[in-house]
Amino acid sequence: MRTNLFPSRYTSSPPPFATPGIDPGKPRRIVAHLRWYVCGLLFFATTINYIDRQVLSLLKPILEKDLGWSEATYGWIVFAFQLAYAIMMPLAGRAIDYLGTRLGYLVSIAIWSVAAAAHALAGGALSFGAARFALGLGESANFPAALKTVSDWFPRKERALATGIFNSGANIGALVTPPVVAFLFAHFGWRASFLATGFCGFLWGAAWFWFYREPTRHPNLGAAELVWIRSDEEGPVVSRQVPYLELLGDRAAWAFLIGKFLTDPVWWFYLFWLPGFLSTVYKLDLAGLSLPLIIIYTASMVGSIGGGWISSTLIKRGWTVNAARKTAMLICAIAVTSAIFIYTAGAHLWLTVTLVSIAAAAHQGWSANIYNVPVDVLPRETVASVIGFGGMGGAVGGLLAAPAIGYWLKWSGDAYGVLFVFAGTLYLIALGIIQLLLPDLDKARR
Repeated sequence: MRTNLFPSRYTSSPPPFATPGIDPGKPRRIVAHLRWYVCGLLFFATTINYIDRQVLSLLKPILEKDLGWSEATYGWIVFAFQLAYAIMMPLAGRAIDYLGTRLGYLVSIAIWSVAAAAHALAGGALSFGAARFALGLGESANFPAALKTVSDWFPRKERALATGIFNSGANIGALVTPPVVAFLFAHFGWRASFLATGFCGFLWGAAWFWFYREPTRHPNLGAAELVWIRSDEEGPVVSRQVPYLELLGDRAAWAFLIGKFLTDPVWWFYLFWLPGFLSTVYKLDLAGLSLPLIIIYTASMVGSIGGGWISSTLIKRGWTVNAARKTAMLICAIAVTSAIFIYTAGAHLWLTVTLVSIAAAAHQGWSANIYNVPVDVLPRETVASVIGFGGMGGAVGGLLAAPAIGYWLKWSGDAYGVLFVFAGTLYLIALGIIQLLLPDLDKARR
């Protein structure tokens, strides 16, 4: 039986582990609640990540006219991003575990920022596909790095909330992109949109490399907060390289992968096709898309933080991790069924916006919790690798869906209703499979 080395409350005594890299005789400026500043950095990284992804979908109607794309062509361009994302996800997660979060995240955002800016040089479907492929290579490391950072900086009782907060950056990115892209396109053309958003990543990378350290090495982290971060560890943290074959045999890794495989394509569908859906069905131009998308992604931001808040609050009130996580996921899986009724909205734009908003918010609340399933169960040193493995499942689902959606819309004459029915049903199926594989997260913890 392992001994709990870490008290569950703040104490004034130093933590019972070494703090390498920090000179004990050198005066230090302690920053209260430093872990939430780290969470803020993750939030901004995810915001930039989604800004870079969404620019193309917003400019899709314009580029289709200028460059003569069809829905199927656009589907293959999206496929290029998803293919790179799927290939690199497990490799990126492994690289983050090997290089460390500080260096690995920096390399990742440098690659994706160069790729985002390179879209400005593209002139046809092939060159856009190449730029999207490079973007997928770089962006694949964002969530493995962010989730590993959360597992390092937060106790289990706060991880879902921290994940919900940084994951809400995806919605802020989607929120601010429409007006920014509309302004840049109106004044400087579509190429300037890609250049400007790519530049943001380099600014974040400089801030990250200057500020970030591991908790035990951060000169501004107080001893009491470090004890709180480690408060629910069940034993000493032992760093070791876990063989990939060992991860492939773990039910938690497969539960996470299958859950992502089934539900991530729904978010890709919203991200890459929602502007086109609103433009086609409701005849909205780039400026007219702004308000509906602002409403949808504001709701998504609330859902992301709210979904994490639900499970974190239940854990603090004494619920088991298993009961809290799965209750939050069930609530979100039920709420996302609102997407099924979008096809009945007809010409009512704001009813459609309301239904999509509920579904998108529920997806983000789901994400805040499913990301923590492997984090709750598996050792910290495997987190980035497992997140990469599961993220590969989500990317494979997305890359299979992208050309299928494109061809379906081309063949059916933009019949989006069937797609929304699928989007509303997959979460309950995913939760059922997760329950079969991991009936009790607390007993599966190791």
